[in-house]
Amino acid sequence: MQAESLLSEFTLTCMLETSVSRFRHRPALGMAFEKPITYGDFYNSVIGMARILKKQGVSKGDRIAILGENSPNWGIAYFAAVLSGAIVVPILPDFSEADIHHVLTDSEAKILFTTQKQMEKVLGLREHKLQSVITLDDFTAENDWLPVEPFSKFIEKALNFLRQIPDKIGLKSGDIGEDDVASIIYTSGTSGHSKAVMLTHKNFIVNVLAADTLIAVRPDWTFLSVLPLSHTYEFTLGFLFPLLRGARIVYTGKTPTPSVLEKICRQEKPTIIAAVPLIMEKIYKKKVLAAFEKSLIVKVIAKVPGFKMKIYRKIKNKLIDFFGGELQIMAIGGAAINLEAEKFLRKSGFPYLIGYGLTESAPLLAGGPWGDETIPVGSTGKPIPGVEIKIVGADARSGIGEIYARGGNIMKGYYKNPAMTREVIDDQGWLRTGDLGGFDKFGNLSIRGRCKNIILMSNGENIYPEAIEDKINACMHVSESLVMENKGLLEAWVYLDYDLIDEETKGKSEKQKLAYIDELLEKLKVVINPQLAAFSQISRFVEHKEPFEKTATHKIKRYLYTH
Repeated sequence: MQAESLLSEFTLTCMLETSVSRFRHRPALGMAFEKPITYGDFYNSVIGMARILKKQGVSKGDRIAILGENSPNWGIAYFAAVLSGAIVVPILPDFSEADIHHVLTDSEAKILFTTQKQMEKVLGLREHKLQSVITLDDFTAENDWLPVEPFSKFIEKALNFLRQIPDKIGLKSGDIGEDDVASIIYTSGTSGHSKAVMLTHKNFIVNVLAADTLIAVRPDWTFLSVLPLSHTYEFTLGFLFPLLRGARIVYTGKTPTPSVLEKICRQEKPTIIAAVPLIMEKIYKKKVLAAFEKSLIVKVIAKVPGFKMKIYRKIKNKLIDFFGGELQIMAIGGAAINLEAEKFLRKSGFPYLIGYGLTESAPLLAGGPWGDETIPVGSTGKPIPGVEIKIVGADARSGIGEIYARGGNIMKGYYKNPAMTREVIDDQGWLRTGDLGGFDKFGNLSIRGRCKNIILMSNGENIYPEAIEDKINACMHVSESLVMENKGLLEAWVYLDYDLIDEETKGKSEKQKLAYIDELLEKLKVVINPQLAAFSQISRFVEHKEPFEKTATHKIKRYLYTH
């Protein structure tokens, strides 16, 4: 049955109530290696907590912030806040103390859900008018100015309240409309200070329903959640989407290092994972590129017709086993994937799907559909159902211009900033994405980079730095790179794979290791420049000894490194 026909209204509460009526006894959310809670238990906790929030004075339009790592309690807190009529302000766990204070102050949050790990960032905010803090992990903090309540006691109080008034379990929130704001999301973009994006119930639901047309999710599927729920990508595609179809969601509870991920996947056997490209790019370098670079025999065999494909497929099967053996699809988005890594995924037959979007579109704009053989490597696929995309100011030679999008998933605007809203959304509802791209003859969209990142050389040529960085990042010894203009020339800053370098220089002196790095930088110039047009060649490669500061989806914050 089409999901759209199931929903009587496009609100998150309607979606949850519909899912609970269909999947009440099925597993819904759980931590890895733990028994999940059912849809029915999840719903009862949400209803009870919503009633308590309203009893404490939360009214429609109030802001409730959530600052914490992924867990079932995060989801309960979100839906309880929404059902109480409040607007949720999800905060990325890696935000600094100053950023968190800004978000809480600017949003005027009344209540905060948080965790022990984040509590220190909050306790210094004495001037803010928070009424109370509820700790998602039951942590208790002693202070003389802010009430702190453990989540389990809050839930116990909520469920006792429901037992006293059982007829309220089926409570409907009739005063919540599809055009009401559900979330205010403070982004940590690559181009400057964060913006507060207002997303409505309809924005999210339209996006989830569109995703439902790309992948046929079943109730017996398991989603493994590895990205922060406070990011729109994970929230929409890794939380709302599985809930729509009655699937199970598993949270890692730890940083998903390869060893942690392998143990979790072996036990939980995920069917689908929403990931950023960095995960697959690391696997490509460690499992694929290393197999060819380090073995002369493999290099020779790979030149025999058909054998390279056999090696690729063997590696692909090992990867499927690594992810638990049941993986149906890896959804990749949030940033551009390296072209060489994607070529391997395509040639090997690894099940993946590329998506493109941004917070302002809740987030998906283009992707798939799954199984479409006209989608080439390097493309994000077709615009999703219900979304229009056009290219504005296209270059006559390349067809590349700025991407504009329109649809029911486009944000209501920027919170407290109507002037900025008017800058990015015109009077016909078109959103200026700030991204550059173009269509192929099959209607597939390809992304070339950010408008703000174009480097205009003195000879009049436009340089797309992301395209050059993609080639550099494909090199085995490079972890990440940044291409910039400096005094009329292009230079590349590279953060190297120091674990690999340590392995290759084992037993050598520090002076010899430094000489080895200098040789690598010179070799990069020899390898990369022949792949580039004369006007876009790199004058020098510079070692950057620390990882670049990045957003939640691992895009480099370029504005921090401009000259």
